[in-house]
Amino acid sequence: MTVFNFISLFGGLALFLYGMRLMSRGLEQGSSGALKSAMEKLTTSPVGAFFLGLAATAAIQSSTATIVLTSGLVAAGVISLHQSLGIIIGANVGTTVTGQIIRLLDLNTSAASWLNLFKPDTLAPIAAIVGILFIMAFRFRNSQRAGTIVMGFAILFTGLVNMTGAVKPLSESAAFGQLFLTLADKPVLGYLAGMAVAFSIQSSSAAVGILQALSTTGRLSFSAIYSVIIGIYLGDCVTTAIVCSVGARADAKRTGIVHILFNLSGTVLVLVVVTVLHRLGVFGSFWTSPITSGGIANTHTVFKLAGAVLLLPVCGIFENLSRKIIPDDKRAPRRDELDLQVLDENLFEAPELALSAVKKVVAEMCSLAVANVERGFAALLEFDQAAIDRVGEDEELIDSLADHAGDYMVRLSPHMSTGKASDRLSYYIKCVDEFERIGDHAVNLTESACELHDRELRFSPGAQEELRLLREIIAEILDKAEKSFVDADKTEARGIEPLEEVVDELVALMRNRHLKRLRSGECSVNDGFIFQDILVNAERISDQCSNLGVHTVSLMDTAVAAMEHDYILHLHQGEDEAYNAEYAAVRKRYLDRLTGMPDAEKEEETE
Repeated sequence: MTVFNFISLFGGLALFLYGMRLMSRGLEQGSSGALKSAMEKLTTSPVGAFFLGLAATAAIQSSTATIVLTSGLVAAGVISLHQSLGIIIGANVGTTVTGQIIRLLDLNTSAASWLNLFKPDTLAPIAAIVGILFIMAFRFRNSQRAGTIVMGFAILFTGLVNMTGAVKPLSESAAFGQLFLTLADKPVLGYLAGMAVAFSIQSSSAAVGILQALSTTGRLSFSAIYSVIIGIYLGDCVTTAIVCSVGARADAKRTGIVHILFNLSGTVLVLVVVTVLHRLGVFGSFWTSPITSGGIANTHTVFKLAGAVLLLPVCGIFENLSRKIIPDDKRAPRRDELDLQVLDENLFEAPELALSAVKKVVAEMCSLAVANVERGFAALLEFDQAAIDRVGEDEELIDSLADHAGDYMVRLSPHMSTGKASDRLSYYIKCVDEFERIGDHAVNLTESACELHDRELRFSPGAQEELRLLREIIAEILDKAEKSFVDADKTEARGIEPLEEVVDELVALMRNRHLKRLRSGECSVNDGFIFQDILVNAERISDQCSNLGVHTVSLMDTAVAAMEHDYILHLHQGEDEAYNAEYAAVRKRYLDRLTGMPDAEKEEETE
């Protein structure tokens, strides 16, 4: 082989790995919700869990993704470690589907045969054409995802074709043939080689695919490759176990250990059985005859399936061993510890992943703050000590998340390059501050509720009606703020400012109406001060939401980012028709209801 063959070989491997990852991610994104739901429902028996793991892995083309998802569900308490056992074993069988697809290399047809459509060198361009049509020409729902999946399939087969073309000179290489004769005589070397390759490229399917590409040379035999295949199993599962163990709870780590134990047991079982059958002469000429791509795929499937059939009935042993290897957590983790597990410094080498982790934590802060505001308003209208205590607990969690996320982002910043990623980091820093302040205002609302209760005060019916209206508009503005952040929704972000302006008007009118109630004696001075405090906190909550909306619009619109303050002035001066229409609609919806409520003076005139 020349240097150009090696370049083609490794370039083909790169395309193969990228195509597999692209296809796997697209399939995983499209089915992860369904997989999660199925895992919750179909894991009551090991057999059901086995078929679920097999089907899930066959669908998303990645046993690692299936097992990591399972580990996450175990960590979250959605399924137990025992329920995960069948899924893990099924995932190991499901990963053989890729090899069965690659066996299309064996198709040997005439030039006119329609079966040529299924050969890799024909499938690759056909899939590429279909994929680009989905991506660029079609506009139906999920067309981009479908295009990505098909394009990944095309890239995978293009890489496979490159690899098979690059290794053709090896069919005439005596050294290459001697290498695999050595592996036939020394299965331990083959085992170690397979383990090293799978660990290096982090994919058992890709490692088997390399063997299938090499099989086109005609120099591979069953005796040379069986030990390599079972070595691949252990190398791949070590990577998965590491992923499952990073910062995880004990049971989540155990899923990775069970994966290793199953594959280790399976490899020992296969080595023993193959050795015994060989000594009994069962394999005959098959032992040394050239093996095809389909033969490798079948060997891969039979080994995995046989191991699953024999070991599934005793999978409880793996669970018990994993519990001895990984002891129970010394104490139950706090909620903030569970939420903060995603903030891993190892992600600093991949800043986009680190930013995704930050967003998860900030989104949790947002959810907690929004829920606390709702509890605060509810407690003002109907006192609930349990709800107030929950607000206090969640406020501590919000503060903890804010501190850790802020510290994490400071340490992440040196790893960021300028551009969109850096802008997102700055955006998340601002959002942490806004959500923390919203949480503080929610606590202030509960303090007002406690003061009312402790002093045995009660708002007048008119004041209570106004509070219900205020609660409604604050809930709407918070909902838009949450959606704008979580979904990165520019439309929701733009919808915040009209609501904020109407909140300011409502608060001003409510102050005047409350002064009238004080003059008429309908409300006392004491509850009057509390009412004023509530209005202040509501107004400030809407201000924080306004800030969030502007930050979100700025992130997506560079023109706004350069002039945030002028952007708000532009809206308030009535220079944006869309804003004017939305503001008028919101104003009518809320102010008309407030002005339609009887105030103290009208009630006096009626009397």
